[in-house]
Amino acid sequence: MGFEQYHEPAAELSAETRTFARMITSLTEEAEAINWYEQRISVEPDAQARAIMTNAQLEEFKHFGMDLEFLLRRKPVWRAELKRILFTDGDIVEAGEEAEKEADLQ
Repeated sequence: MGFEQYHEPAAELSAETRTFARMITSLTEEAEAINWYEQRISVEPDAQARAIMTNAQLEEFKHFGMDLEFLLRRKPVWRAELKRILFTDGDIVEAGEEAEKEADLQ
């Protein structure tokens, strides 16, 4: 990907913003890797190969989680929003709509 993650001149961006862009890029790449493994696993007929790919996919989940946690620690408002949706029970769309309503009240 190179430096395509910047939409503004890199020299004008703070170090913090450049790190943020790198982590967003990393998060995206991990999500893509998870997807690629999911597709490979779904069509692989060999059980041993599927087991290896499943193990590798779990590593990508871990990396995705670490990237997300890094970003959430630097963007507390993101964490607050996601807490209203993630790891909840019930309808996901309803949880998202409720989170949006709560955000509008603040």
